Amino acid sequence: MLDPQAQALLQMMVERGVPPTHTLTPEQARAFYLERRAITQPEPRAMAEVLALSATGPHGAIPLRLYRPHGAATPTAVLVYYHGGGWVMGDLDTHDVLCRQLADEAGCAVVAVDYRMGPEARFPAAVDDCLSALRWVHAQAASLGLDPTRIAIGGDSAGGNLSAVVALANRGAGEQAVPLKLQLLIYPATDMRAVAPSHTTNGEGYLLTKDTIAYFRGHYIDDASHYSDWRCSPLLHSDLSRLPPALVLTAGFDPLRDEGLQYANALSKAGTRAQYVCFERQIHGFITMGRVLAEADTAVGLCAQALRRALPTIAAAA
Repeated sequence: MLDPQAQALLQMMVERGVPPTHTLTPEQARAFYLERRAITQPEPRAMAEVLALSATGPHGAIPLRLYRPHGAATPTAVLVYYHGGGWVMGDLDTHDVLCRQLADEAGCAVVAVDYRMGPEARFPAAVDDCLSALRWVHAQAASLGLDPTRIAIGGDSAGGNLSAVVALANRGAGEQAVPLKLQLLIYPATDMRAVAPSHTTNGEGYLLTKDTIAYFRGHYIDDASHYSDWRCSPLLHSDLSRLPPALVLTAGFDPLRDEGLQYANALSKAGTRAQYVCFERQIHGFITMGRVLAEADTAVGLCAQALRRALPTIAAAA
């Protein structure tokens, strides 16, 4: 059964004539995504510090935003966060509230990454930016009051995809590898072929549709041969062992549900510690919608609990 609150949200969108994302230009889609915050997102929580930063990468500067919660010890553990939005939409502002929630409830810093997106910057530009941002945060940790030994990565949807990909790329980086404690994968896209059964069963009527997925994929990837590249489809990597522990969250009425489950199972089969939780009555994107979906707060709390376990304070670790 679909959560009654999610059903009410979908009905409201129909009544207000909200256009499907795939019918919009990327610029229009980004504007709608940003405007939706006022309807669905809670009020932003106060932070001890919010800093605008800039990392360097192969394609140029990468805007970042650092959140430091009240009461956090120094040096502070940190989550490097990659926003969702189909590799086309989303920015530091669309996920500002979620980053503040995670920082506040987990007691760690969060660094949000404004990576390049399609169609202006196609695959693998987003991957390059996300990996570069992680390395920059690790290298600059001391000057930022962060702990380079207590770093996690995470993201939702496209950001979950990028988190999984970065974890794999980081593992193969040799001496450049950052010691990661957790990968937080919130309804991640893990297989660009879009062949899991939930793409059919949940492909219409639940906000994210098969047409919108095709729209995102078309703007991000310029050649279908890339679908089998693990930097697009981490599920297809031949070796998922020796990766950071993962928490994989999915939603029951999400087209991406089954590939999230498949990725969690593949991690476990390869010997990587993974936990899987499906919010059976929810839709894709629900974790940012705490103003209208009560289960969003539950999901945020679950993520924060996982971060606290993975990134214990120095005193607790001792």
